[in-house]
Amino acid sequence: MTQEPTTKKRRLQGWLSALMYFGAVALLVAGIMWVYPDSSLVGVDATTTTAPEVDVTMPSTPSGNEPVADAAEVILPSVVHIQTQSGVGSGVVYDEGLIITAAHVVQSSDTVRVRFTDGTQVNGTVLGTAPEVDIAVIEVERDDLTPATFAIEKPRVGQMAVAVGSPWGLESTVTSGIVSAVDQTNCSIDACAAMVQTDAAINPGNSGGPLVDRAGHVLGINVSIFTETGANDGVGFAVPSDIATTYADAIVSGEPIDTAFLGVTLAAGDVDTEGQAGALVESVVEESAAASAGIETGDVIIALDGVPVLGSADLQAQVRSHQPGETVDILLIRGGEETTIQVTLGVNTQEVG
Repeated sequence: MTQEPTTKKRRLQGWLSALMYFGAVALLVAGIMWVYPDSSLVGVDATTTTAPEVDVTMPSTPSGNEPVADAAEVILPSVVHIQTQSGVGSGVVYDEGLIITAAHVVQSSDTVRVRFTDGTQVNGTVLGTAPEVDIAVIEVERDDLTPATFAIEKPRVGQMAVAVGSPWGLESTVTSGIVSAVDQTNCSIDACAAMVQTDAAINPGNSGGPLVDRAGHVLGINVSIFTETGANDGVGFAVPSDIATTYADAIVSGEPIDTAFLGVTLAAGDVDTEGQAGALVESVVEESAAASAGIETGDVIIALDGVPVLGSADLQAQVRSHQPGETVDILLIRGGEETTIQVTLGVNTQEVG
């Protein structure tokens, strides 16, 4: 049998019910007031009733917990917007009064308009271009710029990558992703080159802007994307920072730049030899590095310094990523057998400007 509650228990329940009711009303009013700070929206006469002040200060995020924001904060003062007669692009300050951008951004332009993150604008002079790596240098008359720091070490696949620039003309835009690949062959420029690949969103207008790591150090200069739709598909390419600065220095000094030279002509397209991709040697340049090492017509080069060669474009890009005078191991197939040959790369002198 159920026993009736005592008078004391009834009073306690009554107080609890009242507290819960008024507590619920208080929470409801507080919630509405937080969303709608205008007291007239909740039927309160602001001239006769003063709502209690509520502290809605959000807790700050400790530095390091927002790596993309931290990287952007470092690099943004060094990123510029570039306006030409044919379109817009981006750039990054790499030395006092000097800006690196993509060659195709300033093609056919002698002068451009450069806008900085503080909103100021100046005219810039195109010092020169290196179309084979899609790098150019612009000079501006400013002595208060913030040069970016360029990374020395090769990036790691999978590490964070942040792209900054002016996609579609939207200045100081930050996108993030990862380094999808390094030494990835890209032939969308005047020559095939080994580049940093990223899935950070890159669109028209990003070209010439930096791709940076979590410290805000430049990993490369964004130059192109691969797409079948015309929109960003998460496959972007950046000229590695060491290549970009090497060519930029050559442009500024007006001196030619030496690149590695193997000395072979290759069959177009990819070659498959019993399931093994490679680059087919069609001829060997006399007195070249390849000739001195004993490479012959008909050889199929399948690896360079342990890195697989997937085709002729891939071999060109890999050779370009080395320096003249370096000795590399070339693995090739000759007469159905694999052979390793050591080659000391020669010199190909290129004019820039």
